[in-house]
Amino acid sequence: MSEPLLKVTGLKKYFPIRAGIFGKEVGQVKAVDDVSFEIRQGETLGIVGESGCGKSTTGRSLMRLIEPTEGEVFFEGKNVTKMSKEELRKARRDIQMVFQDPYASLNPRHNIQKILEEPLRVHGIGDAKERKEKVAKLLNIVGLSSYHAQRYPHQFSGGQRQRIGIARALMTNPKLIIADEPVSALDVSIQAQVLNLMKDLQEELKLTYIFIAHDLGVVRHISDRVGVMYLGKMVELANSEQLYEKPLHPYTQALLAAVPVPDPDFKRETELLKGDIPSPSNPPSGCTFHTRCPFKMDHCSKEIPMLVEVEPGHSVACHLYKDGLNNDNNFAKTEG
Repeated sequence: MSEPLLKVTGLKKYFPIRAGIFGKEVGQVKAVDDVSFEIRQGETLGIVGESGCGKSTTGRSLMRLIEPTEGEVFFEGKNVTKMSKEELRKARRDIQMVFQDPYASLNPRHNIQKILEEPLRVHGIGDAKERKEKVAKLLNIVGLSSYHAQRYPHQFSGGQRQRIGIARALMTNPKLIIADEPVSALDVSIQAQVLNLMKDLQEELKLTYIFIAHDLGVVRHISDRVGVMYLGKMVELANSEQLYEKPLHPYTQALLAAVPVPDPDFKRETELLKGDIPSPSNPPSGCTFHTRCPFKMDHCSKEIPMLVEVEPGHSVACHLYKDGLNNDNNFAKTEG
């Protein structure tokens, strides 16, 4: 089997909590806490979870837009976390990002021509004529027209701005695109258009995606594999079909049980997940999910479960499977 395009091992990102007139560190927010995964060329890995679980911080740490506290990120066998600024700048030509907010991610003072040319200028790609031609080509690829290059961001709808954001990410012909909730700010009908565009571009340009989202329906539509995060940790990782047909972790089951069903007569057998996600500055001991888990056992609050493969291609971090109790794990069963 070929080497993964991206390999992440033990990634951590802790933000300091400071207090007092001298700014003394009094604690840490464990935004990402020991996350590991791999992604292969041409694959789409979806990362899902509630707000505050560390999805976006993980994505930004991979590119070192945020410096990781610990861990290693290997892109094409090269350690991104050890790169100098110049090496990192060159590596970012192959790793690009589509940001969540299409309204805030485009400079309102620049027209689209200047916005899209910027990655080419930064990496010294082409002359003025070639850059202009590349902008026109990419605008056409994402479903806009070359004359849109002279307009400004405020003259576009949210869906059009996100298409421009995708075009900007494609300007340097990257191998990996990290999409941080790229459709969450858009209307449902526009979401489908942008998702279909991303799938078409992936086939046409042989792209690899890390797709970050909180909507499991969106992730199912585009992902080959899905990783579920809770409070900074990866709690389940499986291919998309496995995860949606047979979720193993109680948290994944809860997320899927909360997905709306378009049937007025549909009734759920069990109540949905209760309680709020704990603070990442003071996470629960042991399994961080034990404070909300209907299957909590005594040692769940004492021992951290490791992410282990329990079926081919399906890994989960839960004591239920270590203890062979998974047959009793019926949290997500529903009836119509």
